[in-house]
Amino acid sequence: MTLTTQEIMQLAPVIPVMVIDRAEDAVPLANALVNGGLKVLEITLRTAAALESIRLIKEAVPDAVVGAGTIINVGNLFDSLQAGAEFIVTPGTTTAIVDASVEAGVPLLPGVNTPSEAMTLLERGFDCLKFFPAEAAGGVPMLKAMGGPLPQLRFCPTGGVTPANAASYLSLPNVSCVGGSWMAPADLVRAGNWAEIERLAAEAASLGGKS
Repeated sequence: MTLTTQEIMQLAPVIPVMVIDRAEDAVPLANALVNGGLKVLEITLRTAAALESIRLIKEAVPDAVVGAGTIINVGNLFDSLQAGAEFIVTPGTTTAIVDASVEAGVPLLPGVNTPSEAMTLLERGFDCLKFFPAEAAGGVPMLKAMGGPLPQLRFCPTGGVTPANAASYLSLPNVSCVGGSWMAPADLVRAGNWAEIERLAAEAASLGGKS
């Protein structure tokens, strides 16, 4: 069964934003995050290993909901779907990407940081959006302000979200989850310290307290 974007956002309070340099790290990293309670995984297309990592996780970690991030054009989108991505995340939004996602029937979490962008997507039927770059674009006060005129929207703030401010974002009624990378830092991945990554994931999974 295909999940909707809203259902995906409600599976955990934090979506790990993963930059995977070595495909061999993909499965143990995904297992550590899922075992810690974070089953929605965003693999960013920032490295040569990204598409292969999506394939490997999709095959080997059945409890994971695997998405592709840093999608900046239609080619990225279709390459990710071919690799097995179950949802798509973009830093910003273009008409071409929106049209392609609708045609493909894939859940899209499109990036915005202004009310005008949010309204444009709402007109297209998208009420679940990525707020990026969250801290640089106004952070919690900006999302509070947008909640007044646009209460029907739900956001996943990403960009500058940390353990220190994640709970503040998650306390907002228009925030369903946040995106972040702190539970899988590059040094721990390089060292293969999956136990510590699982511990950090468990801490992140305990944030929020609301769906």
